Amino acid sequence: MSLPIYVVDAFADKLFQGNPAAVCPLQEWLPDDVMQKLAFENNLSETAFFVKEEEYYHVRWFTPDFEVDLCGHATLASAYVIFNFIAKKAKTITFNSKSGILTVSKTDEGLIQLDFPAYIAEPVDSANPALIKGLSIIPQKILKAKNYLLVYESEEEVRKIVPDFNFLNALGSTRVIVTAKGAEVDFVSRFFVPNSVIMEDPVTGSAHSTLVPYWSKKLGKTTFVARQLSKRSGTLYCEYVGDRVLMAGNAVLYSKGEYFLEQL
Repeated sequence: MSLPIYVVDAFADKLFQGNPAAVCPLQEWLPDDVMQKLAFENNLSETAFFVKEEEYYHVRWFTPDFEVDLCGHATLASAYVIFNFIAKKAKTITFNSKSGILTVSKTDEGLIQLDFPAYIAEPVDSANPALIKGLSIIPQKILKAKNYLLVYESEEEVRKIVPDFNFLNALGSTRVIVTAKGAEVDFVSRFFVPNSVIMEDPVTGSAHSTLVPYWSKKLGKTTFVARQLSKRSGTLYCEYVGDRVLMAGNAVLYSKGEYFLEQL
């Protein structure tokens, strides 16, 4: 048995920027352990699998270590594959996922736009000591929604953070977002993943479900240009609408090939 596989750089304007995701369209679901092994073999931050089910595409996302409930860049990469190889005339795609219904559309500017739930971060009275020890610079604020959100004085501080995963791994499966007001964009961020093969995610769409509500309140606005400060870097165009966060970006195809699974 062979299956198509695409690797797409999401939130990227050219190759080797943004966050690479593997995308595997399926006719029917593979066993969970096989999808997990494929994600491990890919060794990318996420591999997306989807199956067409009536008007929806049912999507699932796997890191090399485990399945996750929500992934922005792999959703954008999946939409890129559908728009360009499967449903070329489509303007909107609806995904069904563990995080509910996710709508993806093409903007007038040619970007791919995700519609994700918003998560409101609340101040933390007493953070896990491992959180502070695991970061090289003390933040101004510590908040938490699904993940920790640490706010810093400047973009330069965010750039200079050197995470120590000997401490951060004590956080279990809780991820860490660090952010500051940007010098050339509205805000910047980085995203650290304890207990994972991929310790810093290059560009994290789902993190902006938490970042955008925070910066909307802080800056008194609803539209933003955001940049994630990983080595690859990536730019997101975001809008806060009610209880949803819209985030848009470009994508670039890196490779197209096949999985050969005859010897499973």
